[in-house]
Amino acid sequence: MKIKNILILLIVGSCVQLFAQGAFDPDVKLAELSGKKENIGITAGYAVDGEIKWTNSAGYICADTETPFSTKTLTRIASIAKNFTAVAIMQLVEKGQIELNGPIGNYLKHLPEDKKQITVRQLLAHTAGVSQYQGKKEIENTIHYETLQDAMDVFIDRPLLFEPGTKYFYTTYGYVILGRIIEEVSGLSYQAYMRKNIFEVAGMHDTGIEQINEQYSNKSCLYHKGKRKAKEGKQNDLSNRVPGGGFYSTLEDVMKFGNALLDGKFIREQTLDQMIQTESVEYDGNKYGLGWFLYGPPPYENLVIGHSGGQTGCTSQLMIVPKTKTVIVVLSNTSGNYPDIAGFAVDLTAYSEKQ
Repeated sequence: MKIKNILILLIVGSCVQLFAQGAFDPDVKLAELSGKKENIGITAGYAVDGEIKWTNSAGYICADTETPFSTKTLTRIASIAKNFTAVAIMQLVEKGQIELNGPIGNYLKHLPEDKKQITVRQLLAHTAGVSQYQGKKEIENTIHYETLQDAMDVFIDRPLLFEPGTKYFYTTYGYVILGRIIEEVSGLSYQAYMRKNIFEVAGMHDTGIEQINEQYSNKSCLYHKGKRKAKEGKQNDLSNRVPGGGFYSTLEDVMKFGNALLDGKFIREQTLDQMIQTESVEYDGNKYGLGWFLYGPPPYENLVIGHSGGQTGCTSQLMIVPKTKTVIVVLSNTSGNYPDIAGFAVDLTAYSEKQ
């Protein structure tokens, strides 16, 4: 689901004033965000230099059972998946198996003519001109796609929205294409590649691709907040967007991902630096690098990086401060709450920098 970037030119100013007054208590704020009118279940935490400094949870896995939500609860993470996929692509770039500025037609055969010259960089940066979901049926997809190729066939023949490289347009479908490139280049299924090269490397044992017909223990129910309060959401099938938003995970695992990234376990520091540079296009809201939103104030946009996420049953925010090796994560099992979740993540980021 496309999320509007309503916020987050971060740090300094009002946050400094807020904490000078001692006004922010993360435990109190987390409790305020939970409950049947807001987030049915929510968890948050931050780590510095690999050490967890604070975590807490509030609310329930499922409202009817009142099982407490926790840092180990399996929940959707939505578009934080794009960080996973982008890092996987850059691993293959480091190995010389993918050319960042090369056309995707080098890796995927039988593409429509207008798609062949799109570059890997443009897909990562959302400047390829690939369309997004067309209507609610695709957002709340109920069709199960067995393969990424099946999912890609839904949109790949649609006209490009603009000449690749000239504009920014956020699209999850572009990341489905990146998932197929990973498969073709590595010789592994997307799921197998991610398990071997991302999840096992970071020790993320509770992260995987959500399968609609599979039963998971300790997995959250899905909720959506409307105008008045949160209600149970309808189950949709994420198989049309796996590399861009089809994972379940936990707070602890997403923090492990951030820590492993900062420790250089996935890619070199120089490669991460390359990923968090701005592209030469206009943006309406936060700027975007190669798989990362850039949240810092101009001209220091890459001071804070990360990703937001939102889909039925999930609002998520990951923020990373590379300079201080700080990782901040907020996960909710309730969609429709992005301003509150992102605002809490911003406050928690500033709080972590003051401790």
